[in-house]
Amino acid sequence: MPPTKAELEAARDATIPDVIGPGLDVLFCGINPGLYSAATGFHFARPGNRFWPALHLSGLVPRLLAPHEQGLLPSYGLGITNLAPRATARAEELTPGEIREGGARLADLVRSSGPRVLAVCGVSAYRVAFGRPKAAIGPQDDVIGGAAVWVLPNPSGLNAHWRLEAIAAEMARLRPAPGGVPGETRVIAGVQEETLVIDGGGNGATSRS
Repeated sequence: MPPTKAELEAARDATIPDVIGPGLDVLFCGINPGLYSAATGFHFARPGNRFWPALHLSGLVPRLLAPHEQGLLPSYGLGITNLAPRATARAEELTPGEIREGGARLADLVRSSGPRVLAVCGVSAYRVAFGRPKAAIGPQDDVIGGAAVWVLPNPSGLNAHWRLEAIAAEMARLRPAPGGVPGETRVIAGVQEETLVIDGGGNGATSRS
């Protein structure tokens, strides 16, 4: 059953443990938990969030996972964390200082866990966290904690600039190329390559986990 209004309110400032393991291919980073996610204990759990459908469509996992199955992600070489740990009703409740502090914490986490790619789900928060005001969706010049960095579109249903298929196509680009050559990516069958070039930088509502 979905959380009640009282349970959502009680989830303010709660945290959700990272989903992480050694040697990940991709560590996804949301901005901070929404109240729905904090109340359930699962990342990107709010109905309408497109993270899990996009993850499946990208080919990074073999089937559609429900949020409560997040513990399976490390078996696929994937993990999830957040820039800011505390849950809020709106991401705008976070201060810029919290987001910058989250960037420093994230760098330490990446350094210790060693993912191949750090994928930040939301360009606006990435710009604040790492002082990159002109950053856009896609691969970045940054190397954070030894990992290549990719900024993904916000999977929130509020981000109407990006369709599910386009978000999935960006995720698909995180997959290693045939042969596993580091730093190379490919697009899976069934996701048209032309969907990778889309007007709009995903500057809408901040990604919530």
